[in-house]
Amino acid sequence: MGSSDLPSDDYGRLMANEPIHDVIERWHQHMRGQLPGGLDELLHDDVVFLSPVVFTPQKGKAITMLYLNAANQALPGEASNFAEAITDSSDSSGKFRYTKEIVDGHHAMLEFETTVDGKAVNGVDIITCDDDGKIVELKVMVRPLQAVNAVHQQMGQMLERMKSLSE
Repeated sequence: MGSSDLPSDDYGRLMANEPIHDVIERWHQHMRGQLPGGLDELLHDDVVFLSPVVFTPQKGKAITMLYLNAANQALPGEASNFAEAITDSSDSSGKFRYTKEIVDGHHAMLEFETTVDGKAVNGVDIITCDDDGKIVELKVMVRPLQAVNAVHQQMGQMLERMKSLSE
């Protein structure tokens, strides 16, 4: 049965029961710096992170948090920090912004735009959650090639800085 075959009130209840909707709402709160507990509350202990700049999947909450925190610092666009960088989808300032969302069941695809070193970056976050509302997989894809190279360079520098601060 397709969604158009359901009476509107049944369709609304069905959508409300899909765990991904709550996950994405909390993801956006996290991105704005407004989610108590942040990533620790969102990520499953065995989450798998697939990066556009690392060949092998990264497994586990700690390494995923490291990469995502580095990305938050490396990809704010023209803003000085990530919480400041989040803008609405009509903003064209070069700051990080989500422009489209597809959300269904346990999956979401969030398209984003930003700039890195003056280069336009376009990408998607593909998020999968479990029934408990924890993110079990996060895949980030970026285009064009110049943007991938710029993101790779920025992420490398940020990870090195984070590593030196923890030593």
